Order: sequence, then structure tokens, then C-alpha cells
Amino acid sequence: MSRFDVFREAGNPMFNDNKLKLGIFGPNVSNSCSMTLANTTFKPDFETNVKIAKMMEDAGYECIVPVARWRGFGGSSNFNGNCMETYTWAAAMAAVTKKIYLFCTSHVPTMHPIVASKMLSTIDEISKGRIGLNTVTGWFPKEMDMFAGKKMEHDKGYEYATEWMEVVLKMWSEQFFDYKGDFFEIKDGWQEPKPTQSPRPVLISAGTSKKGREFSARFTDFNFGYIESMEHGKEWTNYMKKLAWDEFRREINTFTTGFVVCRPTEKEAKEFYDYYVREQGDWEVANIICDMFGIESSSNSIDFLTKARENFIGGWGGWAFVGTPEQVADEMIKISKTGISGTLVSFLDYVEEMPYFNENVLPLLEQAGVRKPIKQEESPEEQENTNTELYSPVQV
Repeated sequence: MSRFDVFREAGNPMFNDNKLKLGIFGPNVSNSCSMTLANTTFKPDFETNVKIAKMMEDAGYECIVPVARWRGFGGSSNFNGNCMETYTWAAAMAAVTKKIYLFCTSHVPTMHPIVASKMLSTIDEISKGRIGLNTVTGWFPKEMDMFAGKKMEHDKGYEYATEWMEVVLKMWSEQFFDYKGDFFEIKDGWQEPKPTQSPRPVLISAGTSKKGREFSARFTDFNFGYIESMEHGKEWTNYMKKLAWDEFRREINTFTTGFVVCRPTEKEAKEFYDYYVREQGDWEVANIICDMFGIESSSNSIDFLTKARENFIGGWGGWAFVGTPEQVADEMIKISKTGISGTLVSFLDYVEEMPYFNENVLPLLEQAGVRKPIKQEESPEEQENTNTELYSPVQV
């Protein structure tokens, strides 16, 4: 039985029968994925996150992936400057949710692997097997400087991440072990409890370089990435599946991301896009981030550079799902046909915009066969707690 079969038999939502899995990206950071000064009710606080999670569980989404962030990027909005740390966020969310799969996003240079493995096992017990790990090597120099060290050279960062992951996996699976590498030395390593879920927590990584893709293929279950076109999405997915199998005899899936502006008419959707991206967009921070990613070249046209910045402002460079429910659903169906397993989505205002998306787009995805209708039956425990709020502050 393959690793993926074990995940499926265990009922892991990341391996359910939906051809197109859905999640959200970055509800733990200010502005989420939108680099804009536009008005929104969204706040990166616990209470708002619980409201979002409740809507997602009611609608059948699969997962939430938080952004690991230690400081803002500057600009007029100081994008992502207000941020909840992801391990503690996940532990809190695990206690007040029932179905949604949660991820910790971890900059590996900021967290010792023994500490990370223990915290993840603890959250795994709290969540009853609903925690996964998204590994990041750390690419924002000002963040890495805060930890008394400079951002590692690219390939060295993945060498460090490889040892880090090897230690975590041993902590989860072995009773006593010694480990000696270039970065870590572990003597008589041991951990209890081990993760409760089978075969282990789901692993994802957003590596897109040669080294990054090799790391994903060797260790993870999903390679996370951005697509430039539907053809690019298909090529990327086929490449990752072949790389993982040929080099490591492993299965792997792909997952992408996008931002949603869904309105009753195309005109309304485009007008709102123009408002929060072109009129109120934080172009200063978009320039800062694009410069860090090297999206500034004489070989790129002005139109390309403008579009790249617009996509960052709209939703961290993800695919633009802008239009009517039918148009948004059609784009998502096309993504599913590339072989990509799912997409994270973001909204400028989750509480205001997600209900319309859930009510009008999700049924179209079900009609197209890329998602299945949600089962409405409740367990006796759920029936007993029908009138109970998902989150109630403790009274002291």
C-alpha cells in the first residue's frame, strides 16, 4: 500500500475524493495576501480566524495554510506586519475546529527540529490528526537578520533544510537515534508522543528552483507553487511527479494559489479589482517584493512588469479568479484539468466575500464533478451541539 493510500484510508482531507481541493492562504497576517490600502473588515486575529474556519468547515474546504512572518515588508501598508506565529496559531485553531486540515508554516532556520517535531506532535494530538507542516528556508533577509544570522545562500539553505527534515522524521518514527550532519548533531534522540495520524503529518513545500523541487520530491506530499498559464501548470505537475518517482520512488502532488474577486456581473468584479489593486494598491511594497524576487529585467516588457505587480497586489502573485461565479468556476475547473490537486484562495475581505463564493461558485464546481456535495448528516455529538458556537471565550 502506498503512502497516499494510507492517507486516504485514514480519512485525511488532503487525500479525499475531490479532484480540486480548496483551502485559504494567510489568514494569520495583516492584509492576508492583498497588498492594498483598500477598506476591509479583515483582521489577522484569533476571533476572525475562527469565523473564517467555521465558514470553511460548513462549506467543505480542505485546509488552511498560514504565512510564516516575523516582520512586515514596509510600504504604506507595512504588508503582513501584524502577524500571528503559526505553531501557536495552529494549536489554538486545532482546539476550536473539527474537520479542517491545518498547517504550520515554519522557517527552518528559526526553529530547532526537535522543538518543531515535538510541537507538531502536540498539535496533532489536540487536532486529532489534522496538522501538517509547510517548510520554508527563509528568503526575507530582514527577517533572518532578526535571528542573529544572515539569509543562507540558496543551495546551502536546502542542505540545512534536508538535515532539519531528516531529524524531524526520525523524531516521529524512531525510538532512540544518533544523528550527525553538517548542521545538526543529535545524541540519543527520542520523543513521545509520536504523531497520531497515519502515516505522519502531511508535508508541503514551495520550492520552485532545482534544489527546491528536489527537496519537495524527496520529502513532501505536495509541491506548492504559482502558475503562469494552464499549460505551465500541467508541465509543472508532470515534472514533479516524474522527478519524485524517478529519483526517490515516491508519489507527489501539486497545489497552487490564487485570489478571488467574485461578483454577480463581470463589470462589478472588474470594477472592484480596479479599486483595490490599481487605485488602492500598495505599489511601494509590491516593488519591494518584486525586486527581492528579481522581477525586474530588461528582457521583460512594461506590460509584464505591471501585470506581475498587479498579481502581487491582488494576492501574492497567485492566479486571478476575477469575474462572475461562472467565470471563476470555469478557471478553477481548468486548473483541475491540468492535474494540479487543488488551490488555496484568498479574499480581500474573507468575512464579507467568502459567503458569496461558497453559495455561488462551489455548487458549479460540484456540477462539474471536480468537487463532491457536502454530506449533511450529523453525528450524535454534532446534533447535541447544534446550537453551540464554534468558539466561546472562557468566562473567568
